Amino acid sequence: MAQRKQQPTKARSQPQPRKSSSRLLWTLLVAVLSVLLAFFFGPWTKESLDSTANPNEPPRPYHVVDIPGKGKGVIATRDIARGELLYRESPLFIVPSRISVPPAELMGKLLPTLSKSERVALFNLSYVRLPPNLSKDDPNYDAQVALAITQTNGIAAGTRGVGVFPNVSRMNHGCSSAFNAVYSWREKEQKLVVYAIRPIKQGQEILTAYFDTRRPRRERREHLQEHYDFHCTCAVCSLPDDISGISDERLSRMQNMHNELSAWAQGQIEGDEAIELINEIWWVGSLERYWSQRGRLAADAVMVALAHSDAWAAREWADTAMTWYGYELGTDSEHVQEMKDVIESPQTQRSWGTRRRQSVGGPLKKT
Repeated sequence: MAQRKQQPTKARSQPQPRKSSSRLLWTLLVAVLSVLLAFFFGPWTKESLDSTANPNEPPRPYHVVDIPGKGKGVIATRDIARGELLYRESPLFIVPSRISVPPAELMGKLLPTLSKSERVALFNLSYVRLPPNLSKDDPNYDAQVALAITQTNGIAAGTRGVGVFPNVSRMNHGCSSAFNAVYSWREKEQKLVVYAIRPIKQGQEILTAYFDTRRPRRERREHLQEHYDFHCTCAVCSLPDDISGISDERLSRMQNMHNELSAWAQGQIEGDEAIELINEIWWVGSLERYWSQRGRLAADAVMVALAHSDAWAAREWADTAMTWYGYELGTDSEHVQEMKDVIESPQTQRSWGTRRRQSVGGPLKKT
């Protein structure tokens, strides 16, 4: 991720003009040199070769800039609509969930598989906590740095392991209502996608959440300091103490209700009680302006309604889930299609009628 202590990078020197007897020859020479320099030394990454870099597609609505106190950051260059695709990126590599060799040794094997441009993209990322007394003369220095970069910037890539995504990693962190973009892994495509979870204004920083921020400010800051080595000053963490306390109470309440909701899966509460909890989480989330994971929350309600043979509630919640999954995961995601299937035929779903029949209730609000 970007919001950490930045490592110095060498500035590129500009080619100096040379005298020529032919103005046309000099112009052609400059053009050729520019192409060569851009190819060999330009800031190319794997995403540059990805589908989002297609010259036939519209330009991306953001650029990466230096932000005081944060290093690099991503700024919107125009207004961005909620649900708009921001990134679709392949990983430089994926570190398996289980490995049989020391991590640094594995990194030493992965590095030679990268192209020159991919190595540049990797080593331009920030990192924390190199092994003490590690010298640049150490033959394992690059592998140790690559390991630190992976530990700092790695994002889960489904069940395969942890991937490094240089472009997505440029997004800084925001807590609760401060972050405005969410990422998810698409197994079939083997890509990470990022969507705007709320409208983003031109000039506004695009932020994501590095972890589940439904916890009090003190705990969030401790986690970020320990794992990413920075003190969070996002819009939510910078609230005055009294307002921050109210926010903390809402976030903790949401987390506690999520824990209570798990009792339905264990048969400890009825379906209507589960839906009541879901509507309560939704309402508190609206107060907090915490909009992430609403697709999943509504999909949980779909499962409850299906299990209790409430077709009307299942369709209502599936419609809500489809909307929010569209914002968070994309309208072409598998999750959206699953909700369409529920709306079309709830009675044919696998979980239909697995609990006693009951009218559980639909969503109180869809905002």
